[in-house]
Amino acid sequence: MAVRTAVRAAVVPAIGAPLEVTGIELPEPGPGQVRVKLAAAGVCHSDLSLSNGTMRVPLPAVLGHEGAGTVVAVGEGVTRVAPGDDVVLNWAPSCGSCHACTLGEVWLCANALAGAADVHARRADDGTDLHPGLNVAAFAEETVVSASCVLPAPEGIPLTEAALLGCAVLTGYGAVHHSARVREGETVAVFGVGGVGLATLQAARIAGASTIVAVDVSPEKEELARAAGATDYLLASDTTAREVRALTGKQGVDVAVECVGRATTIRTAWESTRRGGRTTVVGIGGKDQQVTFNALEIFHWGRTLSGCVYGNADPARDLPVLAEHVRAGRLDLGALVTERIALDGIPAAFENMLAGKGGRALVVF
Repeated sequence: MAVRTAVRAAVVPAIGAPLEVTGIELPEPGPGQVRVKLAAAGVCHSDLSLSNGTMRVPLPAVLGHEGAGTVVAVGEGVTRVAPGDDVVLNWAPSCGSCHACTLGEVWLCANALAGAADVHARRADDGTDLHPGLNVAAFAEETVVSASCVLPAPEGIPLTEAALLGCAVLTGYGAVHHSARVREGETVAVFGVGGVGLATLQAARIAGASTIVAVDVSPEKEELARAAGATDYLLASDTTAREVRALTGKQGVDVAVECVGRATTIRTAWESTRRGGRTTVVGIGGKDQQVTFNALEIFHWGRTLSGCVYGNADPARDLPVLAEHVRAGRLDLGALVTERIALDGIPAAFENMLAGKGGRALVVF
């Protein structure tokens, strides 16, 4: 297969190994494939989870799953896009035929990550085969993906910002509108004010929530949270649940959305929810994060605890809806971005995430 000139990419060699920005050699797109020149890629906590082994995919791999760019070449049989088209990458394409897809739950598609096992490219220095992380390998100047992994970029939205629609915004918006189903006038608490948390706050505001409480470990994030729609800001502590109840007539919020993925935060989110309320977990935690409940409290509180995968979203359906919110000024994509970096800045962005700093770091090519 013909191989093009090497492009630069961020590669994780093995679990726990430092990320390496190096040259890779991409093949020309084969049947059903598309080559995309990236405009931007968001640095998501899921990328960190892939590098440290919390989420397992074949390694070594090119990371990055939230991105947008321009099609530069297509393989045989591709008709849905053409060279020159601007696209948003979809890291979890649905197959349309598995049990979840037939139920309309495309976010649970059993085959969504089948492409992660494929050989995506080779390292330019030693020829090592590389996998595409979560299907799309967006931490690279260019990538080759299945045509099912691209969606038309919404008109009127800069490609750099449109990249955020591919994960953070779909997840945060979906957590509020599809999973928790927040209704106008309800009260909401959001735990974790990173990129997804900021998107969740904006989505709660769009849904018409009356009180929106943001909770994070960092006092520096209060301004970001309030700009996104938070009416109140709390520093995470042992008394957080009590403080949330104090802000809501001692009842607790109607909906709590956990965007961290830690057992203690999930438990606190649950305890911050009113009797009969809904707790939605968006954060991805490790197997060692055990959350415990006793049988009596489950009965007494009557709360609903649910997981949320990719915002329970259908990207093809939801992307146009999000775009309309952006164009109408209800959704501010730029407000999610706290740092614009180059590929070489990704390791530092990982360190900032571990330290609980900032919102979304955006790699701009």
